[in-house]
Amino acid sequence: MSDEGSRARFRDTRQTAAEGRSQGLDIGWTVSGYLISGMLAYGLIGWLIGRAVHVSLLLPIGMLVGLAISIGFIIWRFGVQGAMAQPRTSAKAQKGDDR
Repeated sequence: MSDEGSRARFRDTRQTAAEGRSQGLDIGWTVSGYLISGMLAYGLIGWLIGRAVHVSLLLPIGMLVGLAISIGFIIWRFGVQGAMAQPRTSAKAQKGDDR
């Protein structure tokens, strides 16, 4: 019985570790997608406006603006919203409840 219990515990540990890795990969792909799509979208807008007004410098400016907006959104989404979604612990729990 104890052998089966340890196997089940080992399976649960492996499954939990795999879920954590997959969540990390999901976040990585999401961040990469935001960065690339922001650069492409605002680069395209800059290119279109640059062609209309005959200023070729608007393409790289648009790409940099898109990158900056993407970084700001990533910080807001995974920093601010992530911190608000986590439950707050009391001061005693953070200090280790020293008595």
